[in-house]
Order: sequence, then structure tokens, then C-alpha cells
Amino acid sequence: MRLRTLPLSLSGVVCGFFLAWADFRQGAISTLIFWVLPFLLLTTVCLQILSNMSNELGDHLSGTDGADRQGPMYSLGQGGISVQKFKRTIFFFVLLCCLFGTLMVWQSFGTLICVKSVATILLGACAIWAAMHYTLGKNPYGYRGLGDFFVFVFFGLVSVLGSYWVMTGSLSLWPELLPAAGIGLFSIGVLNVNNIRDMVSDAGTRITIPLLMGERNAKWYHIFLIVGGWVCFIVYLVVSNRYHWGWWLFLLTIPLYAIHLKGVWQKSGKELDGMLPLLVMSTFALAILFGIGQL
Repeated sequence: MRLRTLPLSLSGVVCGFFLAWADFRQGAISTLIFWVLPFLLLTTVCLQILSNMSNELGDHLSGTDGADRQGPMYSLGQGGISVQKFKRTIFFFVLLCCLFGTLMVWQSFGTLICVKSVATILLGACAIWAAMHYTLGKNPYGYRGLGDFFVFVFFGLVSVLGSYWVMTGSLSLWPELLPAAGIGLFSIGVLNVNNIRDMVSDAGTRITIPLLMGERNAKWYHIFLIVGGWVCFIVYLVVSNRYHWGWWLFLLTIPLYAIHLKGVWQKSGKELDGMLPLLVMSTFALAILFGIGQL
């Protein structure tokens, strides 16, 4: 299940929830449905686990996870579970995503038969498809260098703005689009470190941004992602005229990101593995402190 990745998917939800709560307290919106939150969190976690397991199955079936893999070996690679049982587990998490997602929509809008509900359910179906087809299927988008785009959309925009949407029944694209983009850029960063680490094992089996750019340029790209994410959050506060010190609490995570960037620049291959959970937890901490600051 790759549990160390779960805080990353929750970062967008946390950010979207606090943005909605802050707008509610300030009177910008009239509705905040707190009881949607448990189903929102469960749906998000199940989608992340579905993505992780589908990724493992796809890499196993394609032969990408071979003996030269730089990252940790997982269940299928170690022979700890059969492919058939693994497929059944994936199907189980698809059902959980559908169950919790449907309950989330029902709690949010009070019915499953309205334009808002149908639109949200369709978006959820797209999220399930994206979670499964990163490395699964006849033409997985993760093998064609499109992983960064889908991560930005679903871990950033959909996660933050979608959470705001189901919590409030309304959607504010500006300036909330900025923190959503920030979370999206940090999430791409996690994928980018993973792809830099796995360049040797990925070569010849898939296309990733680091393989297209080369390791050094991929590290410059990584700096752009992290700095770009920070710029999004800072610009959000500036355009929102929020200058009280409390709104800037998330600046406390700067040392974590600095340590991460230094490690990514200096390390290669398997040594980069420790930089993944550091970026995940840094982003989760930033989302929490940013959210607290909003209140």
C-alpha cells in the first residue's frame, strides 16, 4: 500500500478543507458541511492506495520492477502474493472508492440525482481511471511521460478544489487555484524524485521526464517545482491581502524543503529514496500550518 505516500494525498484535502473553513468564518460562503470530511478522507486514502497498488501491478507485469530496481521491493516482486490475489485486492479498493465516494456525494449534496452530484461522481470516475492507468492497461500514461501532468491535476487541482467543492457546494477558482497549484507542484516533485531514482531500471521500458531531460536537468526541474510551489502559496497570501504573522506559519517548513533540495542535488540512485518521505511529510506539514494560519 506504500503507506508513506498517504500524507501526500491528504495534503490537498487538508488544504482544501481549511480554505473552505476560512471562507465560511469570514462570511465569503454560507455553507460548510463538516460531516462530509470523514468520507472525503476515506475516499482520498482509498484512491491513493488504489493508485499505489495499480502502479505496482503494472510495473510487475511490464517487467519494470526487475533486479536492478533502486527503490524498495514490494509484495509482487518479493513473491509475497500472487498476481491473481493482488488483482482481487485492487478490485476491492475500487469498490471502496465507489462506496466512500458515493457516500461523500450524498452527504454533500443530499441527493445523487442532481447536476452537482452527477458532475462530482463523473470526476470521481476519472480519478479512479487515472489512479489505475498510470502503469496499468494497454497504453499507460505513466510510460509516456504524462505522469507529471496527471499528478498535477489530481493531486493538486482536484484534491484541493474538489475538497472545497464537496465541503461547500460551491467552487472558488481564484485565488484558491494558487494553493491548489502549489500542492500539485510539490506532488510532481515526489514523482520526479522517484523517477530520478529509478532512471536505470526505467530505461528501455518507459518514458519519464528525467529520462528525457537527463539527471542533471531533472534536478534543475525539481528545484523549479519546489520553488514554484512556494511561490504559489506566497502569491496567494499577497493577493488575498493576508499579512498577519499567523497566515505565514507555513514558512516554518522552509528548512525541511532546504534539506530535501540539498539531498536531491547531492544524491543519486538508491540514495534518493530517503528524499521521498521527507518531501511528502514536508508538504503535509506545510498544508497543516497553512490551514491553521487561514483560521
